[in-house]
Amino acid sequence: MIQETTATEAQPKPQLDNPIRNFTVQLSPTPRGARLARLLATEQLRAWALPLDPARQLVAELASNAATHSRVPGRDFRLTLYVVGGTLRIEVTDTRGDRPPHPQDPTPDAESGRGILLVDALADRWGWAPGPHPRKTVWAELHVVAEPPNSGNPNSGASDAFSQEPRR
Repeated sequence: MIQETTATEAQPKPQLDNPIRNFTVQLSPTPRGARLARLLATEQLRAWALPLDPARQLVAELASNAATHSRVPGRDFRLTLYVVGGTLRIEVTDTRGDRPPHPQDPTPDAESGRGILLVDALADRWGWAPGPHPRKTVWAELHVVAEPPNSGNPNSGASDAFSQEPRR
């Protein structure tokens, strides 16, 4: 259910004091299922008072890959969001364990093929793991940093709470 808020309601505070949160949904491996994954993830991040970007872009790319490259008729994909301590983990599990993700080097005029490159650029860490046959899970992690609200700065807020630390 999507709930509207009005300007008179208090803005939610980031819920980083509870170290473990999770959300899981199973969706059809279609473009509609991929869009729904992004929309549901966006609403869940809002409910947890966590920043939306770049998390929703990561969900969009991983769900789109599951719907496009890992589609098996009659077999859904699963989206899972975890917040553990200071890390948001996004997982998409599909039923094509025989097709591991790999970054491509698309031509400049290619209309697709950049999904994993975007995941690599946006996530602090990402990877994949085989699951029980025939599944695989592709995951991406973002470090969540709680920042005190700054009512005097209109540019401050939840969207600044993800750090983009250099990879090690």
